[in-house]
Amino acid sequence: MAERVVLAYSGGLDTSVGIGWLKDATGKEVVALAVDVGQEGEDMDVIRQRALDCGAVESIVVDAKDEFANDYIVPALKANALYQKRYPLVSAISRPLIAKHLAATARALGADSVAHGCTGKGNDQVRFEAAVTALAPELTSLAPVRDFALTRDKAIEYAALHNLPIAQSKKSPYSIDQNVWGRAVETGFLEDPWNAPIEDLYTYTQDPSIPREATEIIITFDQGVPVAVDGKPVTPLEAVVLLNKLAGDQGVGRIDIVEDRLVGIKSREVYESPAGIALITAHEELENVTVERDVARYKRGVEAKWSELVYDGLWFSGLKKSLDAFINDTQKYVSGDIRMKLHAGTAVVTGRQSTQSLYDFDLATYDTGDSFDQSMAKGFIELWSLPSKIAARRDQAAK
Repeated sequence: MAERVVLAYSGGLDTSVGIGWLKDATGKEVVALAVDVGQEGEDMDVIRQRALDCGAVESIVVDAKDEFANDYIVPALKANALYQKRYPLVSAISRPLIAKHLAATARALGADSVAHGCTGKGNDQVRFEAAVTALAPELTSLAPVRDFALTRDKAIEYAALHNLPIAQSKKSPYSIDQNVWGRAVETGFLEDPWNAPIEDLYTYTQDPSIPREATEIIITFDQGVPVAVDGKPVTPLEAVVLLNKLAGDQGVGRIDIVEDRLVGIKSREVYESPAGIALITAHEELENVTVERDVARYKRGVEAKWSELVYDGLWFSGLKKSLDAFINDTQKYVSGDIRMKLHAGTAVVTGRQSTQSLYDFDLATYDTGDSFDQSMAKGFIELWSLPSKIAARRDQAAK
């Protein structure tokens, strides 16, 4: 049997042309692997056939939507994962899942290498290859766009020359990646960070400036996982799909950011993540009433580190696994309901309740009869301030 390479196949220009380029450059047979993480837009059967028409010896499609939601989105939600405090890791959390299936398929077929369609400028090349290395260190990773100088112009010419069934032209200005957690748009006129996004960029969200009635919802969580919306039980995937619709219709989840890429450059990106922003906002607020102060404060630093590790392609690293253990432990009491108003591009929490709540009305109220003994505060402040008082005396004496 001829040697094989398993290509992470999207159905787009770069990976479609990459099939022929890989065959020409390596002499290996190419197996196309398309992983469905809720990207929509095209029928996966069409994508499967397109890979065969472009020269793949075998074309495999994996429906991983529930796996993506359960094993990748849920951990990101528990971590309130926002890279640079704004980006909900739309592409970053899908790459380790795709890499997992790449490695498994390569091993099952006896292939000695895997491939992807990333450039040398982006983060995804690192995410794919670092994940494959962590899961199957014996495999070699190839990147035709990066390794064989496959520019977009060359790819379009190659597709035309070989009559490949690719609906792509030089007029297409954007690079787009999407899945059920969100959508990422870059390149084109967006490369100038002074240029404002135009409405044509967006498909997951409606124009938030158009007047419409607000949408009120109640999201129920069980140990950090969304389990119901407005009282109707949902799986994590169903929760994300429903929130994409409800929050997206209100224009929630638009993000325009200049982010720090792992490869050392700054990049202007436009994202849409209506479910991501709504769910993270709700989850954070439920934590505010169910997680004790010191744990919550420490967790915020863990969240930032977790997000950086995932953004940097280290999903399967030892540190990431250890942080997961901490985060999961913090979620055992994060159960309850969050009432939220979705309107004009915002997701605003208007109510919260939980049987595990640490909010004590009798302690918090300012009305007569509260159970908080205010007379204790004076002594507490004196003791709390004592180190500062002693240091201040020393500093004044030294002047």
